[in-house]
Amino acid sequence: MHITEECMREGMQIESAEISVSDKVSLLNALSQTGLKSIVVGSFVSPKYTPQMEAIEDIIKQFTPAEGVNYHALALNRRGVERSAEYTPPLSPAKRHPMLFTHMCDTFTRRNTNQSQAQEIERWPQIIEGVQRRGGSEAALAINAAFGSNFEGQFSLDQRMQMLKRQHQAWSDAGIAVTGVLLGDPMSWCMPHTMEEQLNAIQETWPGISHVYLHLHDARGLALPTTYAALRVLSDKNDLYLDTTAGGIGGCPYCGNGRATGMVATEDLVNLLEEMGIATGVNLEKLIEAVWMLEDILGRHTPGHVSKAGPMPHGENLYDPNLPFVETFEQARHFQLGPQVAADGLYPWREPIPKPSINS
Repeated sequence: MHITEECMREGMQIESAEISVSDKVSLLNALSQTGLKSIVVGSFVSPKYTPQMEAIEDIIKQFTPAEGVNYHALALNRRGVERSAEYTPPLSPAKRHPMLFTHMCDTFTRRNTNQSQAQEIERWPQIIEGVQRRGGSEAALAINAAFGSNFEGQFSLDQRMQMLKRQHQAWSDAGIAVTGVLLGDPMSWCMPHTMEEQLNAIQETWPGISHVYLHLHDARGLALPTTYAALRVLSDKNDLYLDTTAGGIGGCPYCGNGRATGMVATEDLVNLLEEMGIATGVNLEKLIEAVWMLEDILGRHTPGHVSKAGPMPHGENLYDPNLPFVETFEQARHFQLGPQVAADGLYPWREPIPKPSINS
């Protein structure tokens, strides 16, 4: 299980370009202390269209890298790759499989990258030749806007499998083994049963694929249950890579939903995994504090849930039965800040409520 924190890139690219470098550096430093092992710090793109990323070099120069954390940045063209290389380290070289990244939605790729789906496919031979030249032996299939489009409607399993098979054939013809697959959902069309169907089809068709990358957006509130469906389908032989954002912020200006797009909130996913008995190595308390910092920077609440209500309390962390009324988000922070933040609440019961026995 691998979590990649995308708040500084996927999240910030849809937020105000006026957020200061110092605030972004403070947030990045806070995220670095949570135990997350993979953090995307931003993207090397044109500030003309993404002014939020204009100061990425300043952020990289000013933040404090934490030992054991891999920092990455998105680069979409040759100039971006060159700029990224100037800051490697502290950035880490990309470790994902080489991919024939293709959008299922031609409209979206035209809006997002100023090229057609056909033009993406035309680049496949160059990508494959580059992998061969570097001596690469493994690669991945990759489709974005995989499940549906706000502009073109839903895509079927058959449509997705046809595109994946074309990619698989191209890699196989070049003598390169396919061991990974990426499924992206920028417009939030995936549902739990659709993910189950898709992953089962991939495993049945290509048993050699063991690395699964998911980049799921949350405009319709289904990204976390869809992630859970993937967890249920995949086995211990699979490496699952999940992109998330602290607070669940994020979005793409090209998909039509703006900030409403969101992503799986990192804190919500960590809570789910830990409650399922899957260790993440993430300090949830520090992560929640980072989300609170993010909310202060943005001046509003973020979409995530666990940063508001806290994780499920266990043992000595169970709430005091005589806790007063809790009505506001600020009072609800008693789970981490202590009962004093809710001390001004009402006490309607006539006598103290006895402490119940604790279920282990």
